[in-house]
Amino acid sequence: MADKKKNIRAIIIVSVLIIAIGLYLLKPVLFKSRSSAPKKSDKSITWEPQFHKEGSLVFLNAEKDTIRQVDIEIADNTQESTQGMMFRTSMPYDRAMLFIMQYEREQSFWMRNTKISLDIIYVNGNKEIVTIYKHTQPYSQSPIPSFKKAKYVVETSAGFCDKFGIEEGNFIEFARVE
Repeated sequence: MADKKKNIRAIIIVSVLIIAIGLYLLKPVLFKSRSSAPKKSDKSITWEPQFHKEGSLVFLNAEKDTIRQVDIEIADNTQESTQGMMFRTSMPYDRAMLFIMQYEREQSFWMRNTKISLDIIYVNGNKEIVTIYKHTQPYSQSPIPSFKKAKYVVETSAGFCDKFGIEEGNFIEFARVE
């Protein structure tokens, strides 16, 4: 009789342990986080930054006539400049990102984690376009240098410069949203 009670106790203990281990292993499935915001580090979730209008930018020809106006996001600190256009899946032609660099000097960008091809436009302190790269290669980690001093960089969807006739020697003007 004592052996029978020991066997029953052993079976109960083993059963409880099996259930506990099963719950532990199933915890991520049974008790999912209720947070609806996807995490950047979660590769299984498609995360994309959303456009936030922070100003407008006008492309001007040499005579200072308007060629094209776009809404812009402004990247004027290290965190925003590092993020740039990474993880975006599209950018319409009426939007762009303006990078305001701390110093006017030769600049260099890359396309790491950038899913779409861009036109990258380097602009000097006089707001004159000095270098343009068209149809950059998504995800490339190769440097895209300005070769000339630049204080500003404008990123648009690939094909923008060809579509609207933007070229070196043109100018930009921009204003922040009040």
